[in-house]
Amino acid sequence: MKYLAFVFLMAAASCTKEGPAPQSGLVPFKAKQKRLADQLISCFENDTPVIQYDYAEILDDGRGITAGRAGFTTGTGDLLLVVELYTDTLPNNPLAVYLPLLRQYAAAASDATAGLEQLPQHWKQCAADPLFRTIQDEVSDSLYYMPAVSYAKANGITYPLTLLCIYDACIQHGDGDDPDGLSAMIDKTNRRCGGSPADGVDEYRWLKEFNQVREHTLKHPDNKDTRDEWRESVGRVHALDELRKKGDFLLENNTTCVTPYGQTRCITM
Repeated sequence: MKYLAFVFLMAAASCTKEGPAPQSGLVPFKAKQKRLADQLISCFENDTPVIQYDYAEILDDGRGITAGRAGFTTGTGDLLLVVELYTDTLPNNPLAVYLPLLRQYAAAASDATAGLEQLPQHWKQCAADPLFRTIQDEVSDSLYYMPAVSYAKANGITYPLTLLCIYDACIQHGDGDDPDGLSAMIDKTNRRCGGSPADGVDEYRWLKEFNQVREHTLKHPDNKDTRDEWRESVGRVHALDELRKKGDFLLENNTTCVTPYGQTRCITM
């Protein structure tokens, strides 16, 4: 029992004061910071700061087809939502024919792609439509950005960089209740730190711990189907943690550079 108490105290001590003082009014993002965040996440998702609305492929990661700006998938239901909203406005679009199968696979959380062989081609075709791109933006914000903001506020987050890390994690890991999800990683971080910034924990140290928890999750996910793909993506966490080490907490530099996979990508705002 004494040993467990010692471990808890050591973990909490690792999250004591180290970074700059917290500031109010910095979360959620300003419009410029949101654009930067989306471009950085595009670098992590598609290796380019140009938002890839027309991206679509099978990654063999247990989620079926992955497509669009936020990596919507057929196995998790967010791709279905994009197609449903698009079809509500434009019933005769090329993706509408896939709705019965998309609903079936999403309901079963299935990675099956039978009958969807032409979907990537039709997705690319629809991505030329500004309406389809707008719907992708709206779904991404609804499912990933706004939940990230909610988590940030609930945990006393003040740095835009911390919000970026949570936002990126929400897109990759999802906001479900599984052991690999964003909520589980935040809970684990809070346990290790003895609380969150809302409890007085230093946010710089909390962010360092969160990135470590996320890296471990990517290397050792509970979901075996994602292991190979996720282990190859650890560089995105390293790139985000480099911004922490450089002190880029406010995301207000004129140029921001990241090197997630060996090649540096720079974004000038």
